[in-house]
This record gives sequence, structure tokens and C-alpha cells, in this order.
Amino acid sequence: MSLSDRIKLRRWIPTDADALARLAHNRKLWINLRDRFPHPYTRADADAWIAHCQAEAGQPIQFAIDLDGLAIGGIGIEPLSDVHRLTAEIGYWIGEPYWGQGVASAAVTGMTRYVFAEFPFERVQALVFQWNPASRRVLEKAGYTFEARVARCIVKDGLVGDGFLYARLRD
Repeated sequence: MSLSDRIKLRRWIPTDADALARLAHNRKLWINLRDRFPHPYTRADADAWIAHCQAEAGQPIQFAIDLDGLAIGGIGIEPLSDVHRLTAEIGYWIGEPYWGQGVASAAVTGMTRYVFAEFPFERVQALVFQWNPASRRVLEKAGYTFEARVARCIVKDGLVGDGFLYARLRD
């Protein structure tokens, strides 16, 4: 069975809370994510996130990345607005024990396919922190194109850095 056959994107469920809290409580993960992703990451944070995702109305936009029945990360989109309303930003993370196995690329590929099938977006994009070359490789493997280096647009944990903008367009 191939890795892509073993990975599912599914709704978050309450029984994911322990795995979510354990995997998300990792500074090496947090340093590459937006500040709204808490650190330290507690069981209460996990419960609140799952409740938030379960309350989503309409088509879901946040998913657990499931490998062989275990939630090992998360993926979702954030629809942009106004003149950018046909663009969504994709975000994802994988627990450290699963890094380097192709899980993130498979999940991004699946999520991108879902987004273009279920929503009217013309563009899905991601802005990767300059100190995260692994995420750049994930996007490239998933068919995203590098568009720009955005100078000094990221501030994280006292660091100011560049962002690398990647996008995939509707076929």
C-alpha cells in the first residue's frame, strides 16, 4: 500500500486531542507556524481547536492528517477576502516523528485537489518562512510554483525574515 493510500484528510474528532496536544507541543514545529498556533500547546488548546473545527459551517476547511488511523498533523485553508476573494492560503503541519516521509507533500496534494473541486478559488498559495526549506520542498513536490521572495515580511520569536511565496493555480 502506497503512502498516499495510507493518508486521509478527515475532520478532527475529540479522540484526536491527546495526539494533537502531544505532537503540536514542539518548539521546532511552532517556529515555522503563525503566532496564533500556541506554544506551549496544551490539551486545552487541542480541545478548543477540535471544537472550533467541529463548529465549521458548510464545506470544511480544516482537517486532521490521518496516517493509518492516527492524527499526525493538520492542514487547512484560509480564504482571503476583497479583491483576493478567489485566493485561499494553505497551511499545514506534521508531527516531528513523521517528518521526511512524504506525508506533508501527499497531504498538500490531496488538500489542493479538494479545494479546487469544492470551492471557486482560482489560486491556492502559501508563504513559507525562510528558515523552513523543508516546507518549500513540500510545496514543490505538490506542484506549487515559486513566485517571489518577500523581503523581511515575517517576524517570529524575535527573528525577522523573508517569506517565500508559492502558488498553485486552477488548471
